[in-house]
Amino acid sequence: MYYELSGEQENGKEVLVILNGIMMSTKSWEPFKEAFSKEFLLLRYDMFDQGQSASLEEPYTQEVQVDLLDALFKHLDIDKANIVGISYGASIALQFARKYPNKVIRMIIANGVAKTSPWLKDIGDGWNEVAKTRNGLAYYHITIPYIYSPQFYTKQKDWMDKRKELLLPIFSSEIFLDRMIRLTKSAETHDVSNDLKNIKIPSLIISSEEDYLTPPFEQKYLQEHMPNAKLVMIPSCGHASMYEEPSLFTSLVLGFFTQEQLEYQI
Repeated sequence: MYYELSGEQENGKEVLVILNGIMMSTKSWEPFKEAFSKEFLLLRYDMFDQGQSASLEEPYTQEVQVDLLDALFKHLDIDKANIVGISYGASIALQFARKYPNKVIRMIIANGVAKTSPWLKDIGDGWNEVAKTRNGLAYYHITIPYIYSPQFYTKQKDWMDKRKELLLPIFSSEIFLDRMIRLTKSAETHDVSNDLKNIKIPSLIISSEEDYLTPPFEQKYLQEHMPNAKLVMIPSCGHASMYEEPSLFTSLVLGFFTQEQLEYQI
């Protein structure tokens, strides 16, 4: 597996672990590295079938990704850390917190769900059927527009066009598309809904008003069923909240973690 550590390894400095969304990698968080690594020892890594980490040739569930994170903790001698997970990474964060609660200090769940609903599964099945055609342009059109809010997609058309130019060669790769099929299938059995009451880690749930993949009611459900969870809604924002509102996303991450530290001291 591939990982990167950023920031000074000072005594008492907490670790902040970032869990990628399904199409993301360590490189996706490069613009956030400086801000996050000032306050924390920042750990970014690629899960199986992401970025520079290994591919798994057989189908698997997200439990493999959960145990991969635990193995990384052991490899780096990390007892516990703060965790930020977005989308696919939010599912891994919730499952990790369920299985290894003593290894999580605080947690941020962005654009996540308690379980993969039949509706979300069917969306994933649609992605995978297009992926099997090996048509990179079709795969782009079936996935990317729905990740962003209509306003952002329209107002930031130049940025979106540059993203399209960057992503099309990647989306046309059979290796990448096979990885995406496995990653998407692995999320089908995600379900922590019956365990939320036992996840008592101080948590911030980030929701986006115009998230059409994981709608706001999903995050409201998380907040209502997790004993120590707070909810914040980003207006006029889509599923890719870190890309649409990077400054606000950064402020929420740093603000929540540092405020929680203060609350422990008061």
